[in-house]
Amino acid sequence: MARPLRIQYPDAYYHVTCRGNERREIFRNNDDHNVFLELLARSLDIYTVELGAYALMPNHFHFLVRTPKGNLSEFMRHFNISYTGAFNRKYRRSGHLYQGRYKAFLIQADNYLLEVSRYIHLNPLRMRSKDPVGKRWNNLLNDETTSLAGYLNVKKRKEFVCYKMIMDYLGGDTQKARNEYRKFIEAGFREEIPSPLDRGKGTGIIGGENFIEKVKQLVAREKKSPREQPALRELSKKIKPDDLIEKYAKLSNIKREELTKKGRQSTERAMLMELLYRNCNITQPEIGRMMGDIDYSAVSQARKRLLFKMQHEPAWAKRFSEIQDKLGKLGQMSRVKI
Repeated sequence: MARPLRIQYPDAYYHVTCRGNERREIFRNNDDHNVFLELLARSLDIYTVELGAYALMPNHFHFLVRTPKGNLSEFMRHFNISYTGAFNRKYRRSGHLYQGRYKAFLIQADNYLLEVSRYIHLNPLRMRSKDPVGKRWNNLLNDETTSLAGYLNVKKRKEFVCYKMIMDYLGGDTQKARNEYRKFIEAGFREEIPSPLDRGKGTGIIGGENFIEKVKQLVAREKKSPREQPALRELSKKIKPDDLIEKYAKLSNIKREELTKKGRQSTERAMLMELLYRNCNITQPEIGRMMGDIDYSAVSQARKRLLFKMQHEPAWAKRFSEIQDKLGKLGQMSRVKI
């Protein structure tokens, strides 16, 4: 049977899950949870992906994400490799940590985002347990292996979770909306409510018939490979890469030929890569070709070094912000979080 296509386009929403190889544990203790979430936060920042909900189970995990750049595959590849490497080094093991590729359902946000977030947050309660129902519910409300606690109590929020993604569907991030979300979650716990994921079986899409048909038409127009669905670029294109490079060269007072010359390594060059990735809706391989025909992994490493530098050297973070503000005249640009 052929593998399902990865349907990707800017601003798409997904339910993502990945299971341990042979259903083995991917977390052995709380330290593993902390490492997982730290690497997740880093990957979200690098690939400008928004995380609306998560649940970490002993042998698998669930994410609810939005991809402003239509780059789910890039994000998941980087993140899964990062955590597998950390896990293998810690436990002196080798080989695959996960059972095959991750699974992803494309979501029609307006109709099913709330339901999918509830499914994710209630996942721990589906595990077999001898504990009374009331105790399990109270544990869930305070368990940091899901993002639920931050939705109900602002003091328990994580910086890398985009709570706005869900709260906007409840009228805003207010105490009233948080109370409504708690009731919504509890209703799913107390009653037998069908899983929204059942709608995605066979198509990989959780949505109504009109939404499914629209996605199929987009895929048919943009399909280039029987194995992988590329980003549907006509949905979003903020700034032309050439325009950004020319403007950046003038602002940094460095010739374009020097900035894009293969073999040159500098913070300014890494900044250019970061700005291209965040604002031009192009992939790292495409950036690599523009920067002297270098490998996409070199682009990824340069961007990671830049983010690390900005986190530890405020002067560089300020410089990046100033350049980004000036470049903002070319179009609406996303701001980096430091």
